[in-house]
Amino acid sequence: MPLAIIGKKRLRLRYWKHFLDDCNVKKEGKRKAPPIRFQTKSTAAIQQRTEDVNAQSLKGLVIRSTGSWYDVRDEEGLAWRCRLRGKFKFQDLKVTNPVAVGDRVYWEIENETTLQGTINDIFPRQNYLARQSVHKTAHAHLLAANIDQTIIIATLSFPRTSLGFIDRLLVVAESFRIPSVVIFNKQDLFDDDIKAYQQELIDMYQNLGYQSFGTSSVTGEGVSQFSDLLQNKVSVLSGHSGVGKSTLLNVIAPHLDLRTNEVSTFANKGVHTTTFAEMFELSPNTFIIDSPGIKELGLSEINKAEIGHYFPEIRDLLNECKFDDCLHIDEPKCAVKAAVEAGQIAMSRYESYLSMIGGGDNRR
Repeated sequence: MPLAIIGKKRLRLRYWKHFLDDCNVKKEGKRKAPPIRFQTKSTAAIQQRTEDVNAQSLKGLVIRSTGSWYDVRDEEGLAWRCRLRGKFKFQDLKVTNPVAVGDRVYWEIENETTLQGTINDIFPRQNYLARQSVHKTAHAHLLAANIDQTIIIATLSFPRTSLGFIDRLLVVAESFRIPSVVIFNKQDLFDDDIKAYQQELIDMYQNLGYQSFGTSSVTGEGVSQFSDLLQNKVSVLSGHSGVGKSTLLNVIAPHLDLRTNEVSTFANKGVHTTTFAEMFELSPNTFIIDSPGIKELGLSEINKAEIGHYFPEIRDLLNECKFDDCLHIDEPKCAVKAAVEAGQIAMSRYESYLSMIGGGDNRR
């Protein structure tokens, strides 16, 4: 009789022996564990397998995301085009992109000639920044990971950045515990009246604890301060298209040679120049993540009751309201509304809060 058939018969006999033993144990009121060979892999075993694979993998930094492909910088500074290993597709992740620019990853080489590889796993994240997906309900879209600060670039004209948009960005950053800076660009375009109004806004955000100042890539105003702000940090630049993010970066780091376009005079809106999120090295240990111009930034992972916690001036008064669940809309003896009426909280900030609570849009 062939050995293969003999082997199969022995396997069947062993199986039935375990089955009968298990039945006998059940009769005695006890529960016997199934044979080891028939058990599925435990979480610990899967974790051990992952650790073994990672130990043999290379380490890299994701510096560009184009959807299905990721540029990974190896420890020698060389960029490789990588895809995700299939396991990412089967994880129950409520995100449209499981890997983001700024992620540190384990990866392996697939083709040395074409500089292609495969991402096996992700290092634990320090933090991340996300917005609601515009394509999938109840999903978030990761903008960047392992960030030291977010820098919001805004303009009061050509194109105008609404205060609602700035406040929403600040709330998102606050919710992820990421420090923020507000910069008002294109100083050279403003007359004295607009500059005076801009200074009022700068003072308002500084009083809330946010660093804020003005810049101009034309006159050089604030450029050195902007450059100093970035040193030895990973910074995310956020803002509408056309506010001058790429132009400012070109001034402080000409070697980047980022593409820029003029603002459309027809709609007074920016023309998209950054197509994909990308990380640039300005100098050793200094990185910038230039994200696409965000027109529709939604609040992800934040419910109504939490929004007030991400407004510093509202957070300071939460314990002074009469009701613990006060939403600061029309409740009696609300300390926040009293502060607004007394001019202690800026009306623009309160309106931004109400817009977020009501699901409205005051970002335009």
